[in-house]
Order: sequence, then structure tokens, then C-alpha cells
Amino acid sequence: MAVIERNTKSSLHLRSNSLPSAPHPVVSHLDEHLQRLKGSEATSSVSEKLNGLQDLNDCIDKLLQLPMEQQALAQECNEKQVDDLLERSLRLLDICSTAKDCLLQSKESMHELQSVIRRRRGNETGFLVEGVKYLALRKKMKKSIHKTLENLKAMKNELIASSSSKDNNTSLMLGFLKDVEAVTLNSLEHLLLFVSDPKGHSKNSRWSVISMLVQPKRAVCESNTNEFEKVDAALKSLTSHKSSSIESFQSHMENLEMCIQDLEIGIENLSRKLIRNRVSLLNIFNH
Repeated sequence: MAVIERNTKSSLHLRSNSLPSAPHPVVSHLDEHLQRLKGSEATSSVSEKLNGLQDLNDCIDKLLQLPMEQQALAQECNEKQVDDLLERSLRLLDICSTAKDCLLQSKESMHELQSVIRRRRGNETGFLVEGVKYLALRKKMKKSIHKTLENLKAMKNELIASSSSKDNNTSLMLGFLKDVEAVTLNSLEHLLLFVSDPKGHSKNSRWSVISMLVQPKRAVCESNTNEFEKVDAALKSLTSHKSSSIESFQSHMENLEMCIQDLEIGIENLSRKLIRNRVSLLNIFNH
């Protein structure tokens, strides 16, 4: 990411020579959003990152509608740059699709557990069966996310290599698109780790306390508290007949359900904006 940021600064400096002294307001707005997201990467929650990406892609959409930027992008991008840009936009959507699938599967499996708890009335067999199914699903999901994370890291390396290229003939628009891709990849990586690797993700626990004090009423996805981890731990305890409260487990599931709902809304809205911007790019390059 540091390499991308250094090249971003140099490319912005180079681009400024060919731009008017007063850039379009959308350009300034986009740059402000970028700097804000980069500055808060270590402290913001998953939901906050997704919301920030939505705002960022709205700025990209506005910039892509400017005739001068459309013309510059179409004229200044060579064939390889166009192919790479469109390919990366597809791969970003694939990552979003994986995240959506994992959230949906988690929610459906959790609903089965809740249903069994309501019906069980002292019979633990059904609960144990569904509990084992849920934990098996989590294991399978982690493998799927691990493969997606490998793809994501490959994309980050490709983007760094692209930004480090000696070919600095980069248009303003292409430079911004690469910056947004870098921030998007970091945020999606954060989301996937949040879902699949709670312990590895929980590196900013001190910020969880701050977030919860500031917004105590919101679901846990507004902070860095990880209800995936809490549900996993409580369920393992219950299925192995260790001491654990079913009421506490239900409370964790309710929090996780709210968290998943927030994440589903965020990733769905982001996907739509990524699709919209991809369509705009296709129209520009095929015009």
C-alpha cells in the first residue's frame, strides 16, 4: 500500500501540470474521501469502511460522467491498461460475491439454529445436529475465503506493480481509479478476515471500546467487536457440553444477525456501485 501511496503522490504531481489551476469540485471531493479512508483504515469498523467505499464510488461515478474525463481516459489509456482495468473490476465483483455468499450462508445456518432452540424443549439432539452443521459450514467457508484472500493479495501485488511502472503517462482518471481499487481491496480484505479469521482480525480491540462508548446502541459491526468469534466459541462450548449459557448464546446470535444484516446491506450497495462504474467504463472504451 505504501508503494501505491508514494506513486499516487508523484502521479498526482505529474498530472497537475496538464490540469487547470482550479480542478473540478468532484476531483477535490474524491481526493478528500480517499485521504479520509486511508487515514482511518486502522481505526474504522468494517461497516464504516463499506459506507466509505460507497461514497468514494459515488464520486468516481460523477467523475466518469464528465465529458473531459471520458475523453482523456479513452485517449490516454493503452490497450493493456484498459484490459487490466476492466479485468480488475470483474475480480472485485467476484470478491464481493464471495463475501455476500458467505454472509447469506451464515445467516441461513444461524436461523436453523434459532429455530431448533425455540422447538427443542429439553431435547438437545436437534440442537447438537444443527450446531455441528453450523461449525462445519464455518470451516468450509473459511477455506473458500482463504482462496479469495489469495486472489485479493495477488490483485494488490499487481496493482502495486502497475503503479510502480516507469510508464507515468497516467491520466487523472486512471490514477484515481487505481487509488480507489487499492482502498477497496484493503477494505474487502478487512471484511473477509472479519468473517473468517476473527482472532487474526481483532488487532484493534482498544478501538472497539471507544466505538461502543460512542455508539452503544448500534450493532457490533459498528465497532471491531467480533460476534462471529463469540458465536463460534459459545457453540463449541455447548456442543461439547462444557459450561455455557444458552441464553448468552442466543444473545450472541441476535447480535451476529444484526451485524450480518449491516454487512449484507453494505456489500450489496457497494456491488451495485461497482457494477454501475464498470458499465460506465465499458461505455467509455467502446464508444
